[in-house]
Parts: sequence; C-alpha cells; structure tokens
Amino acid sequence: MLELNKVHHIAIICSDYQKSKQFYTEILGLTILQEIYREERDSYKLDLALNGEYIVELFSFPNPSERLSRPEACGLRHLAFEVNDIEQTRDFLVQNNISSETIRIDEFSAKRFFFIADPDGLPLEFYEI
Repeated sequence: MLELNKVHHIAIICSDYQKSKQFYTEILGLTILQEIYREERDSYKLDLALNGEYIVELFSFPNPSERLSRPEACGLRHLAFEVNDIEQTRDFLVQNNISSETIRIDEFSAKRFFFIADPDGLPLEFYEI
C-alpha cells in the first residue's frame, strides 16, 4: 500500500506576480522562504510558508492561459485555510478590500466557512475549527 505523509505544497500560477505576492504575503500573512528568478523561463518561483511550514509555490510565467473556475470546472476546486475565528478573519479581509461571500455553515460538519478569490480568481476557503 502507498504511504503518503502529508501534502507537501500547492503550486499556483499567477497572472500578475507582484499583485499575487502582495496578496499572499501581506493579506494572507504567508512568509517568504525563498524567491528565485529563473531567467531561462522568464519566471519567478516564490516559496511561501504558513506558521513556518512550507505550503505554497507561487509561479509567474509569461502569458499563462486562464483557468475556468465558475461554473465548476474539472481540476482543483479550491484551497482551504483553517482559522480560529471566522468572523475576525472575514472582517480583516473585508477591511483590506477583499470581496467576500457571507459566512455559511457546512451542513455535514456544522462548521462555519466562507470563500474569497485570490487576484486570479482562485477560490480560497476559510474554515473555522
């Protein structure tokens, strides 16, 4: 049987590197582990951590194709972050001019959650523990 330990990282290709870098670091609070410019690909690779744990690779590429996310498209559906206080999280994002849906309740777990979109429209979920 295959033994997986954990999810190592999530890779995201963005359309505007500086805008996405600012969003993931200054708004979401992920910390930069390493930033590399790969001249042969005209591409940045930014390694980001959450609470000291490597979690996201943010890439830039010249002219990436768009990905459909609505209506629901095949592929990655969303990236979810666990939070302690759902209202405080939503209030912070709204105060930083991030459009947010209203807080909902998961019908199966009875936990509260809501979605926003990153600068490229990637759905991001915040889920209260």
